[in-house]
Amino acid sequence: MEWLYSLFLGEGIAHSVLTFALTITIGIFLGRVKIGGISFGITWVLFVGILLSHFGMTVDSQVLHFIQEFGLILFVYSIGLQVGPGFFSSFKQGGLQLVGCATAIVMLGVGVTYVIHLATGTPIPTMVGVLSGAVTNTPGLGAAQQAYTDASGISDPSIAMGYAVAYPLGVVGIIVSMLLIRYGLRVKFAKEDEALAAISQEQKLADKVSIEFTNELLDGRTIEYMRDLVKRQFVVSRIMHRDGTIVMADADSVVHLGDRLWVIAEADDLPAIVAFFGHEVEGMDDEAWHNNTADSELVSRRILVTRPEINGKKFSDLHLRTKYGVNITRVNRAGVDLIPYQGLELQIGDRVMVVGPKAAVEQTAKVLGNSLKKLNQPNLITIFVGIALGVVLGSMPLINVPQPVKLGLAGGPLIVAILIGRFGTHFHLVTYTTQSANLMLREMGIALFLAAVGLGAGDGFVDAIATGGYRWVGYGVLITMIPILIVGIVARLWLKMNYYTLMGLIAGSTTDPPALAYANATAGNDMPAVGYSTVYPVVMFLRVLTAQIFILFAL
Repeated sequence: MEWLYSLFLGEGIAHSVLTFALTITIGIFLGRVKIGGISFGITWVLFVGILLSHFGMTVDSQVLHFIQEFGLILFVYSIGLQVGPGFFSSFKQGGLQLVGCATAIVMLGVGVTYVIHLATGTPIPTMVGVLSGAVTNTPGLGAAQQAYTDASGISDPSIAMGYAVAYPLGVVGIIVSMLLIRYGLRVKFAKEDEALAAISQEQKLADKVSIEFTNELLDGRTIEYMRDLVKRQFVVSRIMHRDGTIVMADADSVVHLGDRLWVIAEADDLPAIVAFFGHEVEGMDDEAWHNNTADSELVSRRILVTRPEINGKKFSDLHLRTKYGVNITRVNRAGVDLIPYQGLELQIGDRVMVVGPKAAVEQTAKVLGNSLKKLNQPNLITIFVGIALGVVLGSMPLINVPQPVKLGLAGGPLIVAILIGRFGTHFHLVTYTTQSANLMLREMGIALFLAAVGLGAGDGFVDAIATGGYRWVGYGVLITMIPILIVGIVARLWLKMNYYTLMGLIAGSTTDPPALAYANATAGNDMPAVGYSTVYPVVMFLRVLTAQIFILFAL
């Protein structure tokens, strides 16, 4: 039975793999159990890791450190790729407000930590460790340890111990704070969904309308001429003449009084466009235009962009209208309809609405790809190129106070992933991943990260609590919950913030992947991930900076 003992309590690759596999398996299984209708989900992996480590099932420290950092990189990178295309637009639509709230949580946490130091006499290095654990910020812990060692020439083990003791209830405290805000302020998910749908409708980029042309001053003019006058982006897909014939429209099409136009434009611009052309025709929707088409060869079809050669190309580069006689009326990207224009860059995964003769539409499909099978293939180059660039960015010193402040191995890859998700097509990088592939990458990363943290914190955890460290647990809970509850209540009642976004803000302001995983599972949409990624880069920088300044202030 020596082999069995070695496998469970020994060393080596087999032991390490088994330990991680058991920790994650048991944690995920327990995460499915609900108590009072509440479950902490994948956060159980952390607690299982602590338990197994306490009973001697540990892993080499270097292996733990690598798995912890690599798992976190995978987690944040997959989030960055997912929210990258909409990150900058979300930043404009209330992002400054989110960053302001997150900054307030960071500063309040530092303030609470200092007040506890003054009230209890606990050394600042220990309190910085407790602060880093309470807000689940590993880079802050590393920055504090490095700053202390460089400034004093010795290490202080109480920094890491404070982190280990405060971390577990830090995770719990963040999620409990979300629940207290939810139930204390009587948040109803049905109303949040309605508000979210209303916001999505307001932000919808493309809408369609049938218009009867009655502007006598423009009778006989071309669509291009009228587009120059109205000074708004719109597409006229089809024209129904007074005799009932329907033809495709282009910039040179001539419009006469009594013609009916099928127009696609931004929702905010449609009232002005309708008033400019004539008046809206009720009962003429997309299906009606298709069914009443006089030319049976004229069809409309959604085509997937799947050819790598098309990624990043503009419509003006493809000359689809000139070559094939088709009209592009809409581009659907990540569920949002965009107005097509000559300078719009196509991305892998876009769904393009093409109108034209059947044979021409078939030719266009061949040019764009239209192969679901190709979309299911992972694009590993983009993932690993992005991770490599992210590691370089995260390792670069940004400022010196006097020790270098860095974004770390989580902040760097996240920022690069966001940039690649938004601008990757400019460099012909394929950023599209299926939802299942993204979720697999994300869940694998967070599971490895939590298992490594738990297995690393279990050794000495009980002893630290028994010898007085239990007070640090209480300090950590205060540091975790007081800032979140204050800012969360203000954001909800005064700023009227959507609860899904608020959960992402809370998770991001504490740089807490388990809280984000819980928020995503609770919300069932991507709003927490958007809120998380909006504030995460700034918060990561502030957490690292304040931890170092706090340590240097104590010396």
